[in-house]
Amino acid sequence: MTSRSHPIILEAQFSYGFTDLGSAPPSTWPEIAFAGRSNVGKSSLLNALLQRKNLVRTSSTPGCTRQINAFLVRLEHLGPLHLIDLPGFGFAKRSKTERKQWGSMIDQYLRDRAALAGVVVLVDVRRGPESLEASLIQYLQEIREPAIPYLFVATKVDKLPAAQLKPRLDALRKTTPGRIIGFSAKTGLGREELWKQLLEAIPASNRQKACL
Repeated sequence: MTSRSHPIILEAQFSYGFTDLGSAPPSTWPEIAFAGRSNVGKSSLLNALLQRKNLVRTSSTPGCTRQINAFLVRLEHLGPLHLIDLPGFGFAKRSKTERKQWGSMIDQYLRDRAALAGVVVLVDVRRGPESLEASLIQYLQEIREPAIPYLFVATKVDKLPAAQLKPRLDALRKTTPGRIIGFSAKTGLGREELWKQLLEAIPASNRQKACL
């Protein structure tokens, strides 16, 4: 046991991508999926979380990610895990056919991926959860027994003036189902708290030694 509040990352690398669960390699490691609207800052969050500048490709064009991408992470004192980057949802400029295909791909992954240990739902701190996010949470509660664990992360908190941040997060916590963590990919705010929650989601059988 150590007092460190976040793990030491020994390795982080792209593992594989897929557009159909049947073509994905079977995973022997727990997986944490990251979901959110297009342009919510998911790629930037993952890079900041893993302390890598360009591991996860970022783009100024919403809806750039067209497949499910898995990133292998090896942590000191813990077994490996995969962080899963799901395609952004709610981007209207893609064709209806393409959006339907993406929805089916994500649905199949969330419903049938045995290694899935939890879902991180990203929202812009200035908008908070809306109907799409609420529908996703309801879906996560219905498709499996027991329900898939989830938590919200409010991104881009650096966009708010410092005096507005705490009141805004307090307001979101009163109206958001479950835990919500404020996060800034620029400053690193929220990184340690998010790692703590991710590690708690990892099944005990995959832990070699607690690091919190």
